[in-house]
Amino acid sequence: MDTIWLTGAQWLAVLRIGLGLWWLESWRHKDKKGWFERGTGIAWAADVAARHRWSAVRSGFRRVVAPRPRAMAYVVVYAELALGLGLVAGFLTPVALAGGLLLNLLYFTLMIHDWAEQGQNAMMALISAVALFAMAWQTWSLDSALGWF
Repeated sequence: MDTIWLTGAQWLAVLRIGLGLWWLESWRHKDKKGWFERGTGIAWAADVAARHRWSAVRSGFRRVVAPRPRAMAYVVVYAELALGLGLVAGFLTPVALAGGLLLNLLYFTLMIHDWAEQGQNAMMALISAVALFAMAWQTWSLDSALGWF
């Protein structure tokens, strides 16, 4: 494979780190007080889920998320932080990539009506899949330095 400036593995590391920075920005711009104290994030998602065109999404949200809004707020917010840190540092990278792919697919499904969210989540999921299957933890990562994976 021919590349410019960096090797193929290094470009994959750039892609992985960029995805991690994207997750960190998603975490950074969240109103944590609103999410944790007032439940704004989960309430917004509940409103979206209640009007969703697919009954599986509506019932799944009611069954899994609605009974535990506070816990789910912490799960969402800190999952985004963990994904960002893991991908930037290259720590437990395959786990972070698979987790990010799953979270983006969940977001994608919930936000099926919102074109902006569709684009962001589709691109983040695509990057996760490429980085996972290309093993983007081989360069510039703690996983590589520790000899993991």
